Amino acid sequence: MDVDDRFPWFAVNVRTRAEELVGSALGSKGYQVFVPTYLECRRYASCVKKVNAALFPGYLFCRLDLTHRLPLLQTSGVNHIVSMGGDFRPLEETEISAIRRVVDSKLPTLPWPYLTTGHRARIECGPFVGMEGIVTKFKGRERLVLSVDLLQRSVAVEIDRSWIRPMGAAGPGSLTLPPRTHSAGA
Repeated sequence: MDVDDRFPWFAVNVRTRAEELVGSALGSKGYQVFVPTYLECRRYASCVKKVNAALFPGYLFCRLDLTHRLPLLQTSGVNHIVSMGGDFRPLEETEISAIRRVVDSKLPTLPWPYLTTGHRARIECGPFVGMEGIVTKFKGRERLVLSVDLLQRSVAVEIDRSWIRPMGAAGPGSLTLPPRTHSAGA
């Protein structure tokens, strides 16, 4: 079965810490799969190791024709396709594209608590031009938080403050940005 770009992306709940393994199994069945990962530092008794970890633990994204979902559901490690009230809801193509751009950038990225309020910003330059998200500050660095609304999960990517343009009102815990000023010659 070859799944092409005309089918929407769906979130698939899978066994935690098996996201890449399940993604490979689905890929071998012909599904187009996206398992966003980041480098996580894990402490062990004698050392610290950097390992690939899922940005959305317990989930992967899969292009899917719902009329042919049985092979997916029969794959070891797959729990279910995410639905709301029994209705399968596809993800927004823009959400998947934004997360793919973040992962491809190789900039420091990590899972983040889901945010619904805060200071919205648009990226004006750098590798994420045109993307919108919520800006926050963590350990003295600005981060753009991108959310997958259906999962109510988010990821944060480190950004340069000069890349952003404020869009909305600030909420608690968000980065407050002064308005941009332009010189007369600009």
